[in-house]
Amino acid sequence: MAVVDVQNANAEKVSQVELVESIFNVPVKKSVLHEVVTMQLSCKRAGTASVKRRSDVKGSRRKLFRQKGTGRARSGDIKSPLLRGGGVIFGPENRDYSYSVPKKVKKLALKMALTSKLQKDELIVIDKIALENIKTKDLKKIMSGLNIENALIVTEVKDENLELSARNIPNVKVLRTDGLNVYDILKYQKLIMIESSIKSIEGRLLT
Repeated sequence: MAVVDVQNANAEKVSQVELVESIFNVPVKKSVLHEVVTMQLSCKRAGTASVKRRSDVKGSRRKLFRQKGTGRARSGDIKSPLLRGGGVIFGPENRDYSYSVPKKVKKLALKMALTSKLQKDELIVIDKIALENIKTKDLKKIMSGLNIENALIVTEVKDENLELSARNIPNVKVLRTDGLNVYDILKYQKLIMIESSIKSIEGRLLT
């Protein structure tokens, strides 16, 4: 098992923790990570671009003028795509871009993302981050003491003071273990894990 130092909020070593090799030491394949990240980004796409078709445009269905005798081309109603304000023929429609990959692939990609952070020395374990109040300044001070500006902080349970304090800090995000995902792990430079969250992650990925 890999052994990682546990620090406190002042960047001082307080203990060590063992990480399960089947989660934090697996072969990293970029193709698997790419597949899962692409899936996540596709699921985030809104797909709400749309236009009004001929049947959606408001207007009379009366023929604009008679078929013959005017010298003009034959005409339909005022909602014709050929006229200004008419319906659009080949415009975009509402579309669902989301799709899914097998659960085993998602789980494997999550293990690979955690492994890559450990291999690059970008995984930091902290015993706790205790904020008495919702105060961004206090969290900034802790991050400055750890010499970190860009990080994903993983907690086991809801910590309202920490989550709300991090909202206004650029490049810092707080996630609970049940929402941990490949995209966010790879997006942020550092992965800060509260010590209590490790057992929860292991329980999620070992089943």
